[in-house]
Amino acid sequence: MKKTEYNEKKAQVLAYFEKAHIALTEEEKANIEIADFGLNDLEHIGLQLITYINTPRCCSKEMVLFPGQTCPEHCHAPIQSLNYEGKEETFRCRYGTVYLYVEGTPTQPLTGKIPAGYEDTYTVYHEIILHPGHQHTIPPNTKHWFQAGPQGAIISEFSTTSQDEYDIFTDKNIIRTPILDS
Repeated sequence: MKKTEYNEKKAQVLAYFEKAHIALTEEEKANIEIADFGLNDLEHIGLQLITYINTPRCCSKEMVLFPGQTCPEHCHAPIQSLNYEGKEETFRCRYGTVYLYVEGTPTQPLTGKIPAGYEDTYTVYHEIILHPGHQHTIPPNTKHWFQAGPQGAIISEFSTTSQDEYDIFTDKNIIRTPILDS
C-alpha cells in the first residue's frame, strides 16, 4: 500500500472515530493498523484497527469497517506450544451495524453479502446483527466473519490475549501482515 493510500484510509478511520465520539491519543492515532490480509482488495475485504492493550491476560481493540467491508472468516484455535486455549472475544457495536456470522444454524437469507469471487472461502452463516450497544461473545476456536452495514461500523473488541499471527483463515490466500504508518 502506498503511503498516500494509507494516509487516505487513516483519515477515513479517524473520521469514523470522531463521528462516534471516541477519543484517541496522538500515539493511538499514529498506530492505526490497516489490514488488507494480503488480498489487495481493501474495499471489500479488510479491517482498520487500534490495539489499546494486549497482555498475556487480556486484549482490547477498536475496529473500523468501511461500508460493506468484510473481515474474512477465521478462528482463534488453541496453540499447545504456547499453552494458549484460543482467543475468546466479545464484540460490542459502537457505531453503525455489524453483520456477524458464526457457527450454528444458517440464517436464510443473509443480510450481509459474501464478497464476489470469495464465495468458496466462507462456511459459516449463522447471522447475528449488532447495532450500537449490542454485543456478542465468540468462544475460542469458533469460525466467524463479520461485515459492516451501509454506514460502516465501529466494533470494540474485549478478549483474552490476542495471537493474531496464529489465526486460521478459511481463505488460504490470506497473509496476516499489518500495514502501519511508516
